[in-house]
Amino acid sequence: MENIIRKAGVLVEALPYIHQYRRKVFVIKYGGSILHDDVIRRRVLQDIVFLSYVGIRIILVHGGGPNISNRLKELGITPEFHHGIRVTDEKTLEVVIKELDEINDQIVAEIKALKGDVTGLKGHENIVYVEKKQSDRDLGYVGTITNIEFKVLARHSRQGRITVVAPLGVSVQMQPHNVNADEVASAIAASMRAEKFVLLTNVPGVMKDPGDPASLYSTLTIAEIEKLKKEGVISGGMIPKVDSCIEALTGGIPKAHIIDARLDRALLLEIFTDTGVGTQIVLK
Repeated sequence: MENIIRKAGVLVEALPYIHQYRRKVFVIKYGGSILHDDVIRRRVLQDIVFLSYVGIRIILVHGGGPNISNRLKELGITPEFHHGIRVTDEKTLEVVIKELDEINDQIVAEIKALKGDVTGLKGHENIVYVEKKQSDRDLGYVGTITNIEFKVLARHSRQGRITVVAPLGVSVQMQPHNVNADEVASAIAASMRAEKFVLLTNVPGVMKDPGDPASLYSTLTIAEIEKLKKEGVISGGMIPKVDSCIEALTGGIPKAHIIDARLDRALLLEIFTDTGVGTQIVLK
């Protein structure tokens, strides 16, 4: 009986959040190694279907880096990166498109199996417009976002569909380009005036000491993040994560969240409880 009462209490705690976020847009970025763990992926997609069922409009941007790198190696092509960006020649671009298409199909199929209403957008729908990314060396077909065609996304959202987006863009010449998934997610969040921008990762969030989960920062402002970067507390792979959150916030999003997808029900705990489980980032 106590267990049943506790479950009812959780639902009561969630009620004001459900009311607050109903019909609001959440943009969730999900990629990296956690995308390819079957158990974690199923839990994440269950959470996303639940969010959709209570009226939250979900846009899910997926990555695919490990799949792409593994496929390139199978073809005898050594993956090449420059300042963390995948150098994308014509052959690599073919692999990028193929792998992202397959991941998109897989996620859509799994959401359908969970009884979610879903649409997959793979890149040829021309949602993301780009120009060639400039660097101190030629990166090939890598794009910098210039515009998001938000009307298509808005139409699917209004119809209550979970919209799954692959990080591909096209130039004005309709040439496909590889685009960083974090950049796509934050740009979509700003263009859709989303209520929340969520990064699913394989770490608890921003921590003062990466080896101590108790040192997790539950809330940070942009100014505090910049200070932690200068102090070296935020470094390595966390830098692009917080930078994409900052980009979303400066684009008008009220809150960004970095949460650990490995934690059971992480999305629901972050959104529907008073304390949350990850790091939320606010403008000031």
